[in-house]
Amino acid sequence: AYVSEAAASESFVALVSATDRDSGANGQVRCSLRGHDHFALQRAYEDSYMIVTTAALDRERIPEYNLTVVAEDLGSPPFKTVRQYTVRVSDENDN
Repeated sequence: AYVSEAAASESFVALVSATDRDSGANGQVRCSLRGHDHFALQRAYEDSYMIVTTAALDRERIPEYNLTVVAEDLGSPPFKTVRQYTVRVSDENDN
């Protein structure tokens, strides 16, 4: 995914979804985002989440972010899936 360094806080970066075909607690999924405080997950739909910015970005300081999305069901024991995402920051003020 790409995001401009001029993006405002809570700007959309990517949409991710997580589903589980099981029933009951085994079919309920919660997601979390790890990797950097400049991004957060917001629920978009029942099984979809948006990755959004939470702070100003500076491409000269950090040109890309490696984020980890963890989806885990509520079963016992819980089943977990981990996915890595790279967010690249595009430059807006080269002059």
